[in-house]
Amino acid sequence: MKALSTIRTIAPLLLSSCLAATSQAAEVTGKRLVAADQEPGNWMSTGRNYGEERFSPLASINDENVDDLGLAWTYKYELDRVVEATPIVVDGVMYTTGAYSMVYALDAKTGRELWRYDPKVWRGIQGRGCCDAANRGVAVWGGKVFVGVYDGRLEALDAKTGERVWSVNTLIDPDRNYTITGAPRVVKGKVIIGNGGAEFGVRGYITAYDVDSGKQAWRFFTVPGDPAQGDETDTITMIRKTWHGDDYWKQGGGGTVWDAMAYDANLDLLYIGVGNASFWNPALRSEAKGDNLFVSSIVALRPETGEYVWHYQTTPGDAWDYTATQHIIVTTLPIDGEPRRVVMQAPKNGFFYVLDAATGEFLSAEKFGHVTWAKGIDPQTGRPIVDWEAADYWTNGEPKVVFPGSQGAHNWNPMSYSPDTGLVYIPQQVTMEYFEPLEKPPVTRPGVPNLGLVVPKVPETLDAVEELAGVYRGKLQAWDPVKQEERWSQPYEHIANGGTLSTAGNLVFQGTADGRVLAYAADTGEQLWEQSVSSGVGAGPISYEVDGEQYVAFNVGWGGAFPITFGALAYRTHVVNDSRLYVFKLNGKAELPPIKRRKIELPNPPPVEADEATLAEGAELFALHCGVCHGLSAMSADIIPDLRYLTPQEHEDFLPIVFGIRANKGMPPFGGILEPKQVESIHQYVIERAHHWRSELLKQDAKRSEADKAGAQ
Repeated sequence: MKALSTIRTIAPLLLSSCLAATSQAAEVTGKRLVAADQEPGNWMSTGRNYGEERFSPLASINDENVDDLGLAWTYKYELDRVVEATPIVVDGVMYTTGAYSMVYALDAKTGRELWRYDPKVWRGIQGRGCCDAANRGVAVWGGKVFVGVYDGRLEALDAKTGERVWSVNTLIDPDRNYTITGAPRVVKGKVIIGNGGAEFGVRGYITAYDVDSGKQAWRFFTVPGDPAQGDETDTITMIRKTWHGDDYWKQGGGGTVWDAMAYDANLDLLYIGVGNASFWNPALRSEAKGDNLFVSSIVALRPETGEYVWHYQTTPGDAWDYTATQHIIVTTLPIDGEPRRVVMQAPKNGFFYVLDAATGEFLSAEKFGHVTWAKGIDPQTGRPIVDWEAADYWTNGEPKVVFPGSQGAHNWNPMSYSPDTGLVYIPQQVTMEYFEPLEKPPVTRPGVPNLGLVVPKVPETLDAVEELAGVYRGKLQAWDPVKQEERWSQPYEHIANGGTLSTAGNLVFQGTADGRVLAYAADTGEQLWEQSVSSGVGAGPISYEVDGEQYVAFNVGWGGAFPITFGALAYRTHVVNDSRLYVFKLNGKAELPPIKRRKIELPNPPPVEADEATLAEGAELFALHCGVCHGLSAMSADIIPDLRYLTPQEHEDFLPIVFGIRANKGMPPFGGILEPKQVESIHQYVIERAHHWRSELLKQDAKRSEADKAGAQ
């Protein structure tokens, strides 16, 4: 049937007038991207310009009229799953992605669908990767749309029709747990993409392909491989000296390039952000020795050849999952009274860095978040002054609570820089982690994170969740990168809030984890506008112009690492999966869709019909096969969906659902992976968790009743 086709197109006569005016859609070139500021109405790359400032020069919407924003149009995604993409807008057409790397082309003025492309990712693949079936967007160049597919493919689509032009497999080892969630970039006719999967035992690298043919142009490895196979380059020989022992390469090493990239056309340098080490535990990874290059580093390469130029390591010998894959911005700042081309980053580790863009020279760094692992950065060496007493959990096996935690002081959610105010706008957050080392390396299994740590115990009561919630919190932070200090901030109750957009209208836009989109005055931080939306927001918004009218667009769809791994805390946002694209303009009159929020009601589960051994087996199988989507904690939010609230019919259909009858709705099929007896063990564990949740809610009701009585007296 046509509705089920991989590619859905419309007749040429129905294409928008902007497409009809040109012979080819998305005719983006390097010249156009370098001169992006001369086309303020377009948003032609994920960061708008090559330096990834995420600043719009448009000012029709400004701090004096932003309160008049209304909905222009909205688009409902096919799957109610995580949405993290930054949309691209070229000549009146918007290109964006939803879950499982599905690509959509929309009329940017009306929201009318022009085509969609489904790469047909096997839903079960999600169990082999981190952090939900996310995709952060596409790249466009020369009439093509490029998408990195979750299962490791890089594909080129015809921008006019959505038809696939070419497809390449980027994976160096199909038996390793590689994924792609990041947006590609295109520089000098090369489409560049990295991979994810560090916690699951992979070796990091980034690859460039020819935009016309898909032929591989170069590949740059970020960590050393099997020494028996020899070193691919002199750079690998150099970094191998920073690793120790005989087994570091077997786990993979990590160092995946799963998100951040930026480019400086004048210097002709491509900057990549490199992820965490694997194992996290350095004693099991590299005998607790060495810097382990290039993990947790910014690396500068030549985009035509992949040649190494320089690097700066934010967290030498990373032991805390402090990725440097967070958003990189390249711009010019007044340093010591002189304009200087710089690279800026606010990675997970809680320090804001400013580096010389040409050489990687360390210029400055200060804490922008709550940090206990290091006392500061040595101004002479640029290396962290580690507080070993507070942060070393591996030498004596003594567990430690460390700030920030694995969610970071800033995660993937993009920041923005306004040249008008000179400020960087960061989705900052406070997180912590309990690190307890394993004495021996864990058994490596597909789809299971291999951290070299004891999995921490999770809250079993709502009281414990509320206590933990007092620690985890977020804010929008305006940071002065020259003075290295906070200028202003706006607090949020939750972490994992959306990326930011700054504009020439003296505005900063951001979405929140609890389902709001907001605008603030960029200079003072005063809140000027707020609108509730259908789900939580993680993605970065954009602004563009069509026919002289300015628009602001937000991708909305809750999911990702935080709600999956910190389900109990994420539950407090009360958002549900209702994935949509919202586009606003001044005096927009479109009708807002219903605002959905989670209602905490008593579940009514069937009785538990299993002994303790069966429940223990179910808990282990759930963590192994189900937790990556439905949450790893006993107090999980189960956002995809909440399994504690299954209907009687869903309990009846539990086995066929697990075996695949909802695969078309995003539920991975486990037929052939799990035996029916194992599925029933999982089912009984889910039922037991539902009863536990019911008990917790009844306790909370009783506490409120007692408080009400005490207040009445």
